Amino acid sequence: MTLPIRLSRPGVRRVAVLGAGSWGTTFAKVLADGGSDVALWARRPELAREISQSKRNSDYLPGINLPRNLWASSFIPDVLDGAEIVFISVPSQSLRENLRIVRDVIPPDAIVVSLMKGVEKGTGDRMSEVIHQELEIEPDLVAVASGPNLALEIAKEQPTAAVVSSLSLDTATFVAAAATAPYFRSFVNTDVIGTEFGGVLKNLIAVAIGIVDGVGYGENTKASIITRGLVEMTDFAVAYGGLAQTLSGLAGLGDLIATCESSLSRNNTAGRLLGQGYSFTDVVKQMNQTAEGLSSVAPILELAAARGVDMPIVSQVAQVLAGTMDPRDIAPHLTTDEAPAILVE
Repeated sequence: MTLPIRLSRPGVRRVAVLGAGSWGTTFAKVLADGGSDVALWARRPELAREISQSKRNSDYLPGINLPRNLWASSFIPDVLDGAEIVFISVPSQSLRENLRIVRDVIPPDAIVVSLMKGVEKGTGDRMSEVIHQELEIEPDLVAVASGPNLALEIAKEQPTAAVVSSLSLDTATFVAAAATAPYFRSFVNTDVIGTEFGGVLKNLIAVAIGIVDGVGYGENTKASIITRGLVEMTDFAVAYGGLAQTLSGLAGLGDLIATCESSLSRNNTAGRLLGQGYSFTDVVKQMNQTAEGLSSVAPILELAAARGVDMPIVSQVAQVLAGTMDPRDIAPHLTTDEAPAILVE
């Protein structure tokens, strides 16, 4: 049994969010608090009922009250009906198959926004590229949202900012207007490549920070890895056509700081478990939600090798994941073929 479709109020945006995990639900709350009528797709009918009737998502956002103008359904056509903007928040490795399910019911002129921070295994494609390929829509109708996005803090309405990026400035501006609430400000740019890769790469650095934290190393080690990590992120993004200044902003440095420094970060948590001696398999079993960084390590290293980008931090994370490096030996900030006199920060 599905819930009845709630018609939008005159002059109010009708938006849909696909994915009712912590980030999807939090972003739906931001959109609703910004004045849109929001429909949220939850895979499980019982979760959809709780969101619609109790205005809670106790599985992923315990203690958070959701807005009255946010409802949920497990029936995708109801959620997508009449949506002007469709935000997608599903695990990155399942995006393509999810898009194949929904592509015939997404409104033809809807803007589609990726809330995901990963690259696809096998292809190395960014999420916006997968959306463009599977939905066969114009690139100007695709956008991405990124930045320092720790879901629980935002759900608690702690002030923060984000970046919305699209090849079309008009599209980015339209989406940013919807994704703005009293506690949440969206900025815009047209550097989709830099914005997306910033969101992916900071997860990998956060895993490294979690590892050294789990081992028991201190702030000097972490500060060194964060700083050198930003260099790796920037070199990689620029090699693929991104702008260096994007990586110095919210989508790069801002997201990196938040993800590396917070225990709310899934990637930091996964790294910390690895540093404490848990195997990769055990870490995956313990995680309640997907840590995108773990699945992005291999495809990012393949992409880096294709453009000749040196990524010692990500390489050492890969070795820890594979069990070929003791977490206590991780020191990627010390790894370089350059003599100290010519090492450039």
